[in-house]
Amino acid sequence: MNFKSHLDEFEVFGKVATAATNLGVKTYVVGGYVRDLVLNRPCKDIDFTCVGSGIELAKEVALQFEGHVPLSVFKNFGTAMLKLDEWELEFVGARKESYRSESRNPIVETGTLLEDLERRDFTINAMAISLNAEDYGELLDPLGGLSDIRKKIIRTPLEPNVTFSDDPLRMLRAVRFAAQLDFDIDGDTFHALSENASRLNIISGERIIVELNKIIQVKKPSYGFKLLFAGKLLHEFFPEMVDLQGVDSVDDKSHKDNFYHTLQVLDNVCLLSDDLWLRWAAILHDIAKPATKRFNKKVGWTFHGHEDKGARMTPEIFRRMKLPMDERMKYVQKLVKLHLRPIALVKNEVTDSAMRRLLFEAGDDIDDLMKLCRADVTSKNNKKVKRYLDNFDNVAQKLLEVEEKDQVRNFQPPISGEEIMAIFGLEPSKIIGDIKEEIKEAILEGKIHNNPIQARELMLEIAKSKGLSPVLDLPNS
Repeated sequence: MNFKSHLDEFEVFGKVATAATNLGVKTYVVGGYVRDLVLNRPCKDIDFTCVGSGIELAKEVALQFEGHVPLSVFKNFGTAMLKLDEWELEFVGARKESYRSESRNPIVETGTLLEDLERRDFTINAMAISLNAEDYGELLDPLGGLSDIRKKIIRTPLEPNVTFSDDPLRMLRAVRFAAQLDFDIDGDTFHALSENASRLNIISGERIIVELNKIIQVKKPSYGFKLLFAGKLLHEFFPEMVDLQGVDSVDDKSHKDNFYHTLQVLDNVCLLSDDLWLRWAAILHDIAKPATKRFNKKVGWTFHGHEDKGARMTPEIFRRMKLPMDERMKYVQKLVKLHLRPIALVKNEVTDSAMRRLLFEAGDDIDDLMKLCRADVTSKNNKKVKRYLDNFDNVAQKLLEVEEKDQVRNFQPPISGEEIMAIFGLEPSKIIGDIKEEIKEAILEGKIHNNPIQARELMLEIAKSKGLSPVLDLPNS
């Protein structure tokens, strides 16, 4: 296979080839760019390997372009990077690597192109395109990557136990590529993956979560999670999710397998949104079911309070897994806590007060909460699913009507604490918070509308009951 016509479309390849000729070094396009070119996938990150100094090659390439081209040099790694419009170019000399058992940081030595390709994680990433005059554009595939792409197989270039033991992060990358490309993992490769799962303990949480999030962001992440579970990788860094798997039975009463239910919910959410954190809410929405599981002879299995327990577990899971401890965590925590609430609103007799309280607690995240709840309907009974989803449509319409009338989403008190202090001549104290709380409750219960006039009237009544009198004249209303 020859890619000369493709290389000719973009001047960057010609510039690199010219620089390589000037330095007298053999140079190749390698790795993910070649893989994605074969797969007809877009890619703007290009890796170049030369049999020589990658840093010197990058410097020579920069000279081929008019004007300043940003060049970053990483001497410790023997690499350099150029940013050129939409392209990001990385240069490295061909090398071979060896590893110590306690670290994934390799001992690097100068190597041949074949040794450089053999050190790579998978055959699909171990192909090269020549930029040399004698075979310009020719695909070099000594390890069978093209055949594996055609077979849709993830396979290691070397014996897989060696590949994974050397760099255990490659096990997560195997799953990630399988999930992204919808490929299978070769049998021997998968066996080695499960055999070396415990080696993940030398990988930092930061590196693990990068790969996990990439798996979560594919079109159908359940496939990746099933591979992580079957390969015993999930057990090493996400035991809470592993604990969801399994079905208990007592007196012929069983509960559903909450691991596979969670994966179905996750896939359902992916049909509704690309948002990573909504997908994390799907992953964690039932995470506390193992901890709250009880058997009752009359009703069978129960998981009372799993939404509250799950919300309490969320910060610790985020902290341990090196996820962001900021508003994104709070968003996930909120959705986990509230994910059962809309289900209770499908009944016709539900009050506007219940609607207002849900809007108040969910705020701007109400739409995402409704997406999560829709995704949570996973019955195999299609009629039951349709009935539930129709009910959610009714709930969504009711929420719109209540919000339009009462405006409690992202509720802001119609009277501020500063205003209360000024009217009654008070210093900061508990009584001010009490007055604001009573006004808020009255609005949520529908006793008054969410506007300053009615709120001020109620404030005066509350204050009078507490023996307070205004020290300012209030406008007539």
